[in-house]
Amino acid sequence: MNTSLTHLSTFQRQQLETAKRIIIQAVHPEKIILFGVFSGGEKATLFTESLPSGMRAYDLLVITRVGDRRSDYEMQDIIENRCRSEVPVTVLVHDIDYINQRIAEGHYFFSMIREEAIMLYDAGKTVLVAAGLPDLPRIRVTAQRDFDRWGRQAWAFFRSAEFNLEREEWKIAAFLLHQAAEQMYQAILLAFMGYKPTTHNLDKLRRYTNRFSIELALLFPRDSEEEDRLFRLLVSGYVDARYKEDFDVSGSDIKILTERIRQLLEIAERICKNRLLSLEKRMASI
Repeated sequence: MNTSLTHLSTFQRQQLETAKRIIIQAVHPEKIILFGVFSGGEKATLFTESLPSGMRAYDLLVITRVGDRRSDYEMQDIIENRCRSEVPVTVLVHDIDYINQRIAEGHYFFSMIREEAIMLYDAGKTVLVAAGLPDLPRIRVTAQRDFDRWGRQAWAFFRSAEFNLEREEWKIAAFLLHQAAEQMYQAILLAFMGYKPTTHNLDKLRRYTNRFSIELALLFPRDSEEEDRLFRLLVSGYVDARYKEDFDVSGSDIKILTERIRQLLEIAERICKNRLLSLEKRMASI
C-alpha cells in the first residue's frame, strides 16, 4: 500500500496530520487510510473529480480492532464531530475482519483501496490481506441490478412528490423528496462502489457521492446561509414533515427542492450509465 503524500500540498499534509492525531486520540484505530482528496480544482485521488475551491474534503477509511464495543456509526460520528472544527473529513469505519473479508473476496471498492490508497497510520498489530481479483462481469451485473432497483424507487418517490406538489400538500411532498434523494444517493454508491453505508443521514450520503461528479457536488453546495437552509429543509422532511405539527414549509421552497431533486435524479442516471459503460470497457480490455 502507498504511504507517500508528496503529491499533496504542504497545507493538505498538515491537515491530514491533524486529522490523524484527532482520530488516534478518539478511537485508537488499527489503521487510517486515505482514499480520496479533492480541493481547489486539482485532482489527487482515487475516486474523486476536481471540485471548486472551498469544497475541500478528505475521504478516510478508519479500520478498528475486532471487539470494540462501540458501533461503526458511533465511532464515525465521534471522528467527524471532533474533526469538524479542524479539518473536513468524510469517514467510513469498519473493523479489520470486515475489511479483510471484503478484500479477500475481491470486492471492487475495498480491493481498490488495498491496492491504490494511502496508509496514513498503522498500529502494526494486524495486516491487510492480499487483494483478490475483482470479478468484473459480476460487478457489472450487480451494479446494473442495484442501480435499477434503487433508481426506480427514487423516481417513484419523486413522481409522488410531484403529485403532492400539484395538490399543495407541502409536508408530504417534503418527505417524498427526501426519500427520492436518499434512494438515488444509495443507487449512486452501489453503482460506483458496490457498497453503501447503512444510514438515512442525507448529508453523509451527499458527501459520500460528491466525489463522483462535480455536478453532484454543486447541486447542494451548502456554501451560503440560503443553500444551507434549503438542504436542512430537505433533511427535515424525513422526520419533521411527518411528525411535527408545527413543521412549516412554503410552496416556493418545495418547488425549488423539487427541481433540485429532479436534477439529482437526472445527473445520477447520466453518471451511472457512464460508470456501467466504463466497466464494460474494462471487461473488453481483459
